[in-house]
Amino acid sequence: MIFQQFSKKQKLFIFLFGIFLTNAIIAEIIGVKIVSVEKSLGFSPLGLQMPWGGIWDFNQTAGALNWPIVFITSDIINDYFGKKGVKFISYTAALFIAYSFIIIYLATQLVPADFWINVNAKNGGFDINFAFKQIFRQGLGIILGSISAFLVSQILDALIFEKIKAKTGSKKIWLRATGSTLISQLVDSLLVIGVAFYLFGNWTISQWMNVSFNNYLYKFLVAILFTPVLYIAHFLIEKYLKEDN
Repeated sequence: MIFQQFSKKQKLFIFLFGIFLTNAIIAEIIGVKIVSVEKSLGFSPLGLQMPWGGIWDFNQTAGALNWPIVFITSDIINDYFGKKGVKFISYTAALFIAYSFIIIYLATQLVPADFWINVNAKNGGFDINFAFKQIFRQGLGIILGSISAFLVSQILDALIFEKIKAKTGSKKIWLRATGSTLISQLVDSLLVIGVAFYLFGNWTISQWMNVSFNNYLYKFLVAILFTPVLYIAHFLIEKYLKEDN
């Protein structure tokens, strides 16, 4: 088989890059949806009055759901392949994300079959093609916000990770992984929402701030909760790389 030609470390890189790229593209595609965390869990919205005049509910982008996996995988790649490895996957993933948006946009431009519209019509007023366009035709602002935030936060994460690792060595995996993620994710959350929905959209500053910090709060908690997963991943990777050596 072709994979027998690759070393274990090369196979590891392909596997980790696959996880990274898949979750990055999925997060970008579903990120257009804003969800109510309280209602999803069966609670009433928080409704806190904020100093700047807005109402704070736990609303966040659906893309935040699996975004922590992207940064966790990035940290693992940084550990085994360095900053060059992270830069490679970041730039490559950004190109694939842009490509995905182009294909999705072209798909929304295609003329739908009449029977497809008819069989999906409900109560005589549901237009599935309109819904398809509204969901998948993400505007220029969301594309620019997504890609710019992705690249900036990924490179920042790699730099902070490298700085912490230079001081702590191979120890304290939790510190370099969590520390780099918490800082880079703050930048990512503010930048992607700001560019996509405030700068190019019609959101207010309070909506931008509230959703951004809700995204960050979720990523903050997941980064901490996933710390044991990092240690398990490192244990399994070390075991895999040492086998038959």
